[in-house]
Amino acid sequence: MKHIAFIGVGGVGGYFGGKMTSILSNHKDIKMYFIARGKHLEQIQKNGLVLKTKAEGERICTSTLATERIEDLPMLDACFIAVKAYDLESVLFRLKDCIKEETAIIPLLNGIDISRRIREIIKKGIVYPACAYVGTHIESPGIVSQNGGDCTIILGKDETLPQYKPEWVIQLMDEAFIRYKWHLNCEIEIWKKYLFIAAYGLVAACLGKTLGQIWEEEQTREMTLEVIREIASVGRKEGVEITDEMVMEAFEKAKHFPYETKTSFQRDYEKGIKDERELFGEAILRLAKKHSIKVPTIDQLYPLL
Repeated sequence: MKHIAFIGVGGVGGYFGGKMTSILSNHKDIKMYFIARGKHLEQIQKNGLVLKTKAEGERICTSTLATERIEDLPMLDACFIAVKAYDLESVLFRLKDCIKEETAIIPLLNGIDISRRIREIIKKGIVYPACAYVGTHIESPGIVSQNGGDCTIILGKDETLPQYKPEWVIQLMDEAFIRYKWHLNCEIEIWKKYLFIAAYGLVAACLGKTLGQIWEEEQTREMTLEVIREIASVGRKEGVEITDEMVMEAFEKAKHFPYETKTSFQRDYEKGIKDERELFGEAILRLAKKHSIKVPTIDQLYPLL
């Protein structure tokens, strides 16, 4: 029997976890678990997770168990972590007793040092560094809606255990029509995404502008480009081979989004709820200080939060 858990079934975890439930009817030897909380969990327990996608329409996704209690999970064979970065540490302490030596751990949250954070708490398992490109949100409790993005998981090898590749998990992703890309150096892909989400997230939250508003004004475009360049300079000091082409790719990505698009960080910030400012601001300021690099634009913006 294989046991697979999705820790956090909000927008990202709900999309990929919901799609993965489609394999359960053909795999009686697999059990799948959703970890959620609050009214979202109540509706999932009552009606299943409703997943709305642009390509496939609406479906009801039913896991083996949906619960708030990580402690109710068995020893896991695979674990997709899709919580917010500020919840990661507490989740890992609760999760570590469910992880065995060969458990595949695939983190689907934003950040440039997530694998390191996981390894500080969970010593067992194989941590495959990853990131996800998908435009999703919780439409209402129990309902996850996808309205953009490549709907792709990018993952790569655990640098401490490079001989392992999660072949059986990848096979299940194929069966569930989950797009993925395997990269031998996933760190570059994680930084490429971070260049975009951190820069636009910081500027959008600080100035209260949508991606379209940022892109249409020369001053805010230039400010965002400077933030991307500053993040890239820090990444290079961290040993990541970030090219000028990657910088411009991250910069120009915003023009392909609808004008009214707000970043996830911006939405949380405007609601006045807990947000990921540590991930998008403090983390890069901390690394800049470590390498004695000046990041004047980020220094100017971050105190506005």
